[in-house]
Amino acid sequence: MADTQFDMIVIGAGPGGYVCAIRGAQNGLKVAVVEREHLGGICLNWGCIPTKALLRSSEVFHLMHRAKEFGLKAEGIDYDLDAVVKRSRGVAKQLSGGVGHLLKKNKVTVVMGAAKLAGKGKVLVTNNDGEQTLSAKNIVVATGARARELPGLEADGKRVWTYRDALNPPHMPKKLLVIGSGAIGIEFASFFNTLGADTTVVEVMDRVLPVEDEEISKHAKKQFEKQGMTIMEKSTVKKLDRAKGKVTAHIEKGGKVEKLEFDTVISAVGIVGNVEGLGLEEAGIKVDRTHVITDEYCRTAADGVFAIGDIAGAPWLAHKASHEGVMVADLVAGKHAHPVKPESIAGCTYCHPQVASVGLTEAKAKEAGYDIKVGRFPFIGNGKAIALGEPEGMVKTVFDAKTGELLGAHMVGAEVTELIQGYVVGRQLETTEEDLMQTVFPHPTLSEMMHESVLDAYGAAIHF
Repeated sequence: MADTQFDMIVIGAGPGGYVCAIRGAQNGLKVAVVEREHLGGICLNWGCIPTKALLRSSEVFHLMHRAKEFGLKAEGIDYDLDAVVKRSRGVAKQLSGGVGHLLKKNKVTVVMGAAKLAGKGKVLVTNNDGEQTLSAKNIVVATGARARELPGLEADGKRVWTYRDALNPPHMPKKLLVIGSGAIGIEFASFFNTLGADTTVVEVMDRVLPVEDEEISKHAKKQFEKQGMTIMEKSTVKKLDRAKGKVTAHIEKGGKVEKLEFDTVISAVGIVGNVEGLGLEEAGIKVDRTHVITDEYCRTAADGVFAIGDIAGAPWLAHKASHEGVMVADLVAGKHAHPVKPESIAGCTYCHPQVASVGLTEAKAKEAGYDIKVGRFPFIGNGKAIALGEPEGMVKTVFDAKTGELLGAHMVGAEVTELIQGYVVGRQLETTEEDLMQTVFPHPTLSEMMHESVLDAYGAAIHF
């Protein structure tokens, strides 16, 4: 490649990196993006997108079994796991190709290879053709994260899987153990359980989906158990004995160890940042527990070097990475940029039922010293939910009693990952309870529950 001089070099082409590169180019910067594996990163290729495709298949399968409820007939219902996986891979491939097209359209130079900081304003790229050095005043590190491996629980791709193995499973689990009940763990548990795997979820914290509001966690757990899942909270998998075709898990709870046998284990115990081999320490960049330390504008301790997305710490969400990418590209181009506020970022989990939230939980709001008002509205009180055959779920809102500020919103039930954005916009616009009460919501929609939950916080709910 002839050209090695740029205004901005982005390392990593995931949802943080490629978005940053495109916005940089739109801002008139000359941009290069370096990627060692796939355009679109984990999110498009091995994360958010292919998992949603799998979950859609299991959702349709679940609905087919309920055909009779809707006055329909469906017999001999079955699935073909290979075909389900093939569809999921096709969706990922289509979107990954789309990213390549967008980068080309925006005249971003794509360099495939492994990158390393090589002194001020320099990036060394190594690939099959050898080495080359690229230069830019601004460098953005967007190398993402990978699955955390705990000693003794390492994946082997045969019987013990990471999310990557689970996306391209070598077999259909009959008896499945999922370690960790965060978003990744619970989504895979939901997928395989719906397809008929006898599923057990082990969580070290006192409840599943531990970052969610406690009421929402409890509601979700009840639904998971109703679907036949076994949920073990305050439990730790101490070790795995691997034998031909089976794995024996030593699970400790309350000081007692129980041995349980499974044919498949999925480890989903968090993530670690991809900080190795980048020359971060040599550049004077501080790393704390595999995450790069940055200020609110994603600037690192090294002049001209930014870090965005999963490598820059929680929340580990694609949309947070993308937004940080845009902010940094605007900053580099000399535009006015707003820092990304983690508490304004919604979290979505696509299990069945779906879970979505933004802002403070009830407990966190109390902890922060707020005097609060809390509203709730159940799906059973909503016409659209009943018509959809989805009467299980709830919407919960938390307000500052003094100012009427919406501190947090939490939901569990059908399509809540789409609904949450209403509250996200509300928070961004610094909406008060009064604004939300005066808003006219269309009928019949699930969104009406959002209105009713607000009304309920102030003792004015109509339909419950």
